[in-house]
Amino acid sequence: MIETHAHIYSDDYNDDRAAMLERAWMGGVEQIWMPNCDSGTIAPMMELARAFPEKCLPMIGLHPTYVKDDFEKELQIMEEWLDKYPFIAVGEIGMDLYWDVTYREQQEKAFLYQCKLARKHDLWIDIHSRNAFRETVALIEQFGDSQLNGIFHCFTGNLDEAKKAIELGFKLGIGGVSTFKNGGLDKVIPFIELEHLVLETDAPYLAPVPYRGKRNEVSYIDIVAQRVADLKQITKTEVIAATTQNALSLLR
Repeated sequence: MIETHAHIYSDDYNDDRAAMLERAWMGGVEQIWMPNCDSGTIAPMMELARAFPEKCLPMIGLHPTYVKDDFEKELQIMEEWLDKYPFIAVGEIGMDLYWDVTYREQQEKAFLYQCKLARKHDLWIDIHSRNAFRETVALIEQFGDSQLNGIFHCFTGNLDEAKKAIELGFKLGIGGVSTFKNGGLDKVIPFIELEHLVLETDAPYLAPVPYRGKRNEVSYIDIVAQRVADLKQITKTEVIAATTQNALSLLR
């Protein structure tokens, strides 16, 4: 399996990171893709990338909830890193209008600038979109480059939104929300072709049932794979094989 989105550098794992990773490897996870948040998370992320160069693959980007008054300085740091290290993607980037809309305009500018960086370096983008799907789509359409692609991470939208994301050339990152009773993905996943899905946990956040509300970890991606299999009425083996190939297709 490929874990396409996990913050394994998080302080939540300071006491047992090695054991958490070992559970992931033993559970069949071959790679963990690490999204960045801001300049403060680069060092711990890169430490893991150096320790596990074939397994822990980093992205670089400014997360929308970390966009503040100094966002241009942060973007400059991201750009400097892109010029010197072969990251797999620009991420996680996007729009978040759930917590605070104070920096909406700055979020939009940061997103569009990072889309430009992704195209410059021939990389895909990992999109964070919370309470902002329509706004994020509008920015992608404004950017207007059909070669821009990637993942709508932690996709929780409806079927129409899923189809729109796919139409734009993006895959849907399916995580623990798929196991939630009122998560809504039971009305989406059965009607989306497997070729458009990838698996993720967003660890340490959004743990799947039966761990909901507790710290998430990468090994729980197996629960997500089984949930997708159940919803599509196919085997977990089929889900793992297809989503792994879908993820690999993004790598340049």
